[in-house]
Amino acid sequence: MLTDAQKLEALANLGVELNRVADLDLLMERILTEARRFVNAEAGSIYIRNNEELDFTYNQNEVLQKRLPVGGKLIYSTFTIPIDKNSIAGCVAHTGQPLNIPDVYEIPQASSFHFGREFDEASGYRSKSMLTIPLTTARKSVVGVLQIINAKDDQGNIVTFPESDERIMEHFAATATVALERAQMTRNMILRTIRMAEMRDPKETGAHVNRVGAYSVELYEAWAKKKGIAEDEIDAQRDILRMAAMLHDVGKVGISDAILKKPGRFTPEEFEIMKEHTLFGARLFDDRQSAFDDAAAEVALNHHEKWDGTGYPGYVDTATGRPVEGYIIDGQARGKRGEEIPMLGRIVAITDVFDALCSKRVYKPAWSEADSLAVLEEQSGRHFDPELIELFFNNLDIMRTVRKRYPDLKETGQEIPRRTTTNI
Repeated sequence: MLTDAQKLEALANLGVELNRVADLDLLMERILTEARRFVNAEAGSIYIRNNEELDFTYNQNEVLQKRLPVGGKLIYSTFTIPIDKNSIAGCVAHTGQPLNIPDVYEIPQASSFHFGREFDEASGYRSKSMLTIPLTTARKSVVGVLQIINAKDDQGNIVTFPESDERIMEHFAATATVALERAQMTRNMILRTIRMAEMRDPKETGAHVNRVGAYSVELYEAWAKKKGIAEDEIDAQRDILRMAAMLHDVGKVGISDAILKKPGRFTPEEFEIMKEHTLFGARLFDDRQSAFDDAAAEVALNHHEKWDGTGYPGYVDTATGRPVEGYIIDGQARGKRGEEIPMLGRIVAITDVFDALCSKRVYKPAWSEADSLAVLEEQSGRHFDPELIELFFNNLDIMRTVRKRYPDLKETGQEIPRRTTTNI
């Protein structure tokens, strides 16, 4: 448990630490972890503002986490709540003022906000003390809400958040908001790039690339933990991979509309042209200045390679498109095979195909999850790395939550589920 002096020292370094995380989703995870550490709390949530609603985006709970097998992840439903005075988080976003509640089960009936016990009852958890802080920009605009649950004393007893923690967390929230704004700007720049590609290729939607990015991070983390890779290295790679995976097909901006928007099958000649999007994507990152540039080029170039060596573009010079000497078969570049394919390319090969199968396209309806998974299983050891396929299947529950988090709104007309009862 940190002393007040340690909290102030940690707060001074917080901005530097948070600004090392570029991806929005991973930043929210880091913010919540650090917030809980600051006030020694066992659980917490982050909500992000979406017009006049709050999207429930991230949650941690160390009590429930301990009930899972080693390496297991908590699964939470995705939902939204209105910004009004009926819920605790909604009220804080509405008023811009924090709420420090000693016991959420003892909120006076006269209060406008209430606490819904549904989650506690379903999980066997007991929420008690709760500190809810608005994430407010320098322009006094609330962009989200940080909620910390169940402060603990040195003996592990649940206690009320002291006023000193409330003041500390207000400063924490201000620093975290600056980092969130920066990460949101980065995410929006990537999505604008994707929308540019979407104007050319309707398959490249924001929902698709968000899912591919999220699936890829989960699959990489499962693989890295199995291999015993250090947590700090995993965190750094997750941050990079998420953004790189989102840009896997950015090279399609260099392919003509006549091919990209063709509703039927490609001719052999058209398919050869289509393959060039891997080279175009890699070339966008030729002037490499960061680990992200390296990862983005690696993903763009290799996500269509196949485990058995029948993928593309194979061993080619990305600048010229010509086969690399020593890797030529019948005048063509030999495809990379097995572990010759970089790990990030093998990961995105799986996540991109899975999401494409599950999604509606101009040339096909969305396949069922069962049919899509059957393809992955059938192609294990042929198209896909069999070890990664096994890990993908082992983490299906997490992959399903990703799909719910990023629905194809334009295609399905569905909305993120709305919570009909008052909640946290």
